[in-house]
Amino acid sequence: MSSHVQKAVAARAASLLLRYPDDEVIAALPTVLAALDELPGEVGGPLRLVAEHRATTGATRLAIEYVELFDFRRRCCLYLTFYTCGDTRRRGESLAGVAAVFKAAGLRLVDGELPDYLPAVLDLAAADGSGWQLLGDHRIGLDLLSAALTKQGSVYRHAIDAVRQLLPAARPADLAAAAQLARTGPPVEQVGLEPFGLGNPTGARR
Repeated sequence: MSSHVQKAVAARAASLLLRYPDDEVIAALPTVLAALDELPGEVGGPLRLVAEHRATTGATRLAIEYVELFDFRRRCCLYLTFYTCGDTRRRGESLAGVAAVFKAAGLRLVDGELPDYLPAVLDLAAADGSGWQLLGDHRIGLDLLSAALTKQGSVYRHAIDAVRQLLPAARPADLAAAAQLARTGPPVEQVGLEPFGLGNPTGARR
């Protein structure tokens, strides 16, 4: 398997492992686990920890922990532009830019999904190089999400760390920006998101 194909497989696997654990997502677990055998250990290993957790945990518990973690913890949100733009009008502009990348790649979002939803961006990366560019552009958000999930002791941190393994190393400026945002949290303004229907600043869908 070429490195290009391995990255696509890893992106698709990470997308499924970071989505809400509905019946369709859980049914895909055997396929995901089989695909992970073809990935390098530093990527496949962390993803396997998440897949095995989902395979051995009851559906109700999985759903509750997912919602509590990603929908109600501000610093554990799966919407990439939230980390650098917060609740400001600048996020609306960023969302429009990300949506344009999907359109240029000829990919449509699932109904109800915002374009900066990490699993959606991972699906884009599995199909088109522009997805990897978006992930790299939002490396700060991924680093902050990893730190927040680690603090919570969540198994999902391993999926984020697998994705980070596939990206270029963070630049000093990104590390400094991440450290600053870790101290202060995302900016707050509460305006400018109406075109995207964001009554909830994190974009939670349930």
